[in-house]
Amino acid sequence: MSFKKNRECLLYNIFLLKAAKGRHPERERCEHCITMDQKELGVDTPVITDEMKDWMEKAFQMAQDALDNGEVPVGCLMVYNKQIVGKGRNEVNETRNATRHAEMVAIDQVDDWCRKNGKNASKVFEDTILYVTVEPCIMCAGALAPFPLGSRCLSAVFGGCGSVLNIAEDDIPSTGTPFKCIAGYQTERAVEMLKTFYKQENPNAPRSKVRKKE
Repeated sequence: MSFKKNRECLLYNIFLLKAAKGRHPERERCEHCITMDQKELGVDTPVITDEMKDWMEKAFQMAQDALDNGEVPVGCLMVYNKQIVGKGRNEVNETRNATRHAEMVAIDQVDDWCRKNGKNASKVFEDTILYVTVEPCIMCAGALAPFPLGSRCLSAVFGGCGSVLNIAEDDIPSTGTPFKCIAGYQTERAVEMLKTFYKQENPNAPRSKVRKKE
């Protein structure tokens, strides 16, 4: 995905506006961009192949599993030479560890796979494609940046690859090699899953300490 130098509006800005309408500082400009076609925006339309769709469907299955288990519905796969070497879903509530996002779980699995198969992790990551249902948060994008991964097929918005801070492609010190993102695949599906999660009660939430009046 490429952008003309005089175009500052990223696709993620548009998706963020749809997901959280009214809160984006560039609302008026982005509202205009929603009505513009990709040619006018100066964006190369990415080709989403059937193979990529199949991998993304598996990632969404991971996200659904997270939702069914009371976790934020995010799922991801790391694919190397057409095989899954790492996969993850959010495990924050299950482990009571705020860092156990889907991407972090998948990174650990890739490391384990490399050790078991006698592979050089850096070389494997170099030829690995990440498929994730939601744009990585700033923490996860920062964790992914040191690895020279291939293209990433992404969906909705969460902050680390353009909607808040573009760790993926911006030239930020000490964040590793910029990587390519393909954004917006089945955004509405991902957002609806997130809405479903946030509408339900969290069984792992601490009990309220507010005293009730007698």
